[in-house]
Amino acid sequence: MRIPAILIAVVLVASCAPAPTPIPSGSAPSSVAPSTPDSSAPPSPSAAPPTATVRLALDWTPNTDHTGFYVAKSKGWYTADGIDLQVLPYGSTTPETLLAAHQAACGISFQDSLTFAVAAGAPIVSVAAILQRTASAIAVLASGPITRPRQLDGKTYAGFGYPNEVPTLKSVIKADGGKGDFTVATLNGAAYEALYNKQADFTIPFTAWEGVEAKERGIDLRYFRFADYGFPEFYQVVLACDRQWLEKEPDAARRFVAATVQGFEFAATEPAEAAAILIAENPGVFDANKQLPVASQQYLVDQGYLLDGNGKFGTQTLERWQGYSGYLYDQGLLVDGSGKPLTAPPDYGSLFTNEFLP
Repeated sequence: MRIPAILIAVVLVASCAPAPTPIPSGSAPSSVAPSTPDSSAPPSPSAAPPTATVRLALDWTPNTDHTGFYVAKSKGWYTADGIDLQVLPYGSTTPETLLAAHQAACGISFQDSLTFAVAAGAPIVSVAAILQRTASAIAVLASGPITRPRQLDGKTYAGFGYPNEVPTLKSVIKADGGKGDFTVATLNGAAYEALYNKQADFTIPFTAWEGVEAKERGIDLRYFRFADYGFPEFYQVVLACDRQWLEKEPDAARRFVAATVQGFEFAATEPAEAAAILIAENPGVFDANKQLPVASQQYLVDQGYLLDGNGKFGTQTLERWQGYSGYLYDQGLLVDGSGKPLTAPPDYGSLFTNEFLP
């Protein structure tokens, strides 16, 4: 089971995270006037782009947050764009740490995780939003008496031990007129079963995975979505890259992102085929429940998580980054590489870029 992305924080060693440097905006205009082409000369064949190796760090075992990468790989779109994609298996080291140490070019991150990492000095940046909005939510059993957040006062929360859990829950409960007083039981992956077995009153599942799985098991959940209670909407999952790699290989970065966008846009329009590719590209991973990735992919499409209002994949706005990342700063949750709280807000515009999108 996956830990909901809203709760993930990272701690980076300062020595692995030099201060960020500007992302190049492309080649500077030449001061030399272009020569007039010889129209009588035969056209020269277009050269294939040089092959570039891209190491991609996963945040978890393969799932529908990653479908677009496997689609693009299976369809040959990375190869066509001169990209040799190497997917690093999920391990104990977070993608943000691998990126900061230049051990991966890109990786799966989240708006909160990336904000924590950059505050601590990691030279990383989001180049595309994989999910356009929050897919996590507070969940209670639909058969129970809790019908609104303020009724969570005095109840037991099955949690994961991350710094933004309690402030987030308090904000939602208070917005509904409650006090924000509840008991916390840190259970990690067992949090979901604790709710299902009535050993806890609420938790925060990822609706597109644990939520879909619960429905398949006949467990009905009632959700309280953060944005419905004045909480800032945010990019649940993002594609983050090492700034040093982006500066050294901007052309390869654009080709990698372009093929990735193509893969996720296919997943947004052909969810059944995309899920089948995800399963085929990861033999054995889904043997216990091959229907789950199919249902999850369809859920992401039906709920409009993958594309923006214009039908585009990957786009990001300053408003959204400033809203939620600003909340983390206002709550005193952002610390520098020494573990000291930031005394000034980060440059929210430096947390993301749309420059590498096609």
